[in-house]
Amino acid sequence: MNDAELLRYSRHILLPDFDVAGQERLRASHVLVLGLGGLGSPAAMYLAAAGVGQLTLADGDRVELGNLQRQIAHRTADIGHQKTASAARCLSALNPTVRIKELSETLCADALQAAVSAADLTIDASDNFATRYALNRAAISARTPLVSGAAIRAEGQLAVFDFRRAIGPCYHCLYPTPTSSASVAAARCADSGVLAPVPGIIGSLQALEAIKLLTDYGSSLHGRLLLLDGGVGHWRELCIPADPNCPVCASAWKS
Repeated sequence: MNDAELLRYSRHILLPDFDVAGQERLRASHVLVLGLGGLGSPAAMYLAAAGVGQLTLADGDRVELGNLQRQIAHRTADIGHQKTASAARCLSALNPTVRIKELSETLCADALQAAVSAADLTIDASDNFATRYALNRAAISARTPLVSGAAIRAEGQLAVFDFRRAIGPCYHCLYPTPTSSASVAAARCADSGVLAPVPGIIGSLQALEAIKLLTDYGSSLHGRLLLLDGGVGHWRELCIPADPNCPVCASAWKS
């Protein structure tokens, strides 16, 4: 690590349980950020600023005017551009040492599995159940941690699934089928609205959990669900039990 890097990351290095070793782990890490919207924007920005060595940005959408209220990686001048390209410019300006790969497409099937398998950790910043279920299956197959977030109206949620462990819950254990109990995860901002800072809060927490998992710093939220009601400033934490009959992960732990 050169002098410029030591200065850039000095506030990390000052942390007794982080130090230079933790920063080196970040620099050697590769994170996939799936979705560059309200969640993925702050998550990717903090990961880049923190010094994660490589970020793969995946999103098939283009920047629209209605995105700019909360998707802080994009600017007015980026309207009409691919979100991956817009976010890549933002992250490179924050930290030009981070290697960035753009996947300007909707990942599915083999392409999704390949992207997840190539990374050390995945940030789920998508906005629909189909993608989340597919991403969950891919992360289980690759045995890579998955940090899942969602935000709608003034509500947000965060969950961590560390598939490096021998056993534990998965996203399908949390939401076996799309039901009303999962309305926060299922709804779209375009349909229900969202207060601008709420996805920023959840996306920032996704970056925090990713950094902790990549560096073994502190204790992760593995197996827990964090719920935010921003309207009243209230947090709740729930345990996520592993479903022994889960059709997605139960057989994986036995193999």
